[in-house]
Amino acid sequence: MPRLLFGVCLILLQLWCSNLTSVQDKPQIVRVLIQTELGEIEAEIDAVHAPISAANFLKYVDGGHYDGGRFHRTVKLNPDNQPNNQIKIEVIQAGINPERRREGFPPIPLERTNKTGLTHKNGTLSMARNGPDTATSDFSICIGDQPELDFGGQRNADGQGFAAFGQVVKGMDIVKKIQAAPAEGQSLRPPIKILKVTRKQ
Repeated sequence: MPRLLFGVCLILLQLWCSNLTSVQDKPQIVRVLIQTELGEIEAEIDAVHAPISAANFLKYVDGGHYDGGRFHRTVKLNPDNQPNNQIKIEVIQAGINPERRREGFPPIPLERTNKTGLTHKNGTLSMARNGPDTATSDFSICIGDQPELDFGGQRNADGQGFAAFGQVVKGMDIVKKIQAAPAEGQSLRPPIKILKVTRKQ
């Protein structure tokens, strides 16, 4: 009887450990803290629906590439600083520490919003890109809903949209402060420094 009981306990333990491992291996929502010289922004990174973009962003976070980086671009309507664009948007854009550009990772495939189910809402984090499959480390944060950045939108002429991969959950007031900072055209002058970006969980 003790052997039977021991065997049952061993099987249950193995099943529990197996279940624990599978849960830990599943993509999750990861919260990050973006500390800037104007204040803090908290965001949830969605590795469930946008696993490629999320993993790429978190690789830069974990490597400390955004520490000493900067928000360098503001796109806004009032005053309109995008006169050459028929389709108007409102975002801010950030990049890694310029001294670490040579340490960057290869471009990633574009995760289109019609596949991920994520859309560009107020506070959405999205990968900046030129052509499809060219995104590396720069990301933007939406101010207001920006459907023209979704698949089928016309902000980029190819209509493929941008890869949404996260959402601001705290600190949109800081996002708006960054957007309203002094700029020459769309270039923030001076850029807003990123002190550190870390995982919160």
